[in-house]
Amino acid sequence: MSAQIGTGATHEPDSRLKRIEDGDWAGWYQWQSDAFETRAGPFYERVDETGAGITAFRAGPEHMNGGGFMHGGCLMTFADSALFTIARPAMEGSFGVTVNLSGDFLDSARTGEWVEARGEITRAARSLLFVRGLVTAAERPILSFTGIIKKVGRR
Repeated sequence: MSAQIGTGATHEPDSRLKRIEDGDWAGWYQWQSDAFETRAGPFYERVDETGAGITAFRAGPEHMNGGGFMHGGCLMTFADSALFTIARPAMEGSFGVTVNLSGDFLDSARTGEWVEARGEITRAARSLLFVRGLVTAAERPILSFTGIIKKVGRR
């Protein structure tokens, strides 16, 4: 599996991703270099059997707003994380920054639901990657998003 979660054409494993070996997330990976995402999620990622990147987490009480629904800021943070999972095949070993992220809220997640993001690269230019995706909760669409990543240098 580590060869699939790799970076660029070489499929070398990214040293900042830690493979989870046991528990509910066994076989998934988690970023070790993003303290904010760890606190906001934590978010996990893997590559499915088709080679597509998936990002997921389990909705907990800490992700909810005062009304008991998932906080929009949490969903947008998750979408931002998913951008990079989706775009990894085209990153070519580069670091990247989000230059645009927009989303349309379709529904809300509730405590205990499985939240997942999948998507595609719609265009890969020399230094810009255009991505679109869909976040679901219990297989129900809750956020559609688009984003642009700028490659900023090699790792």
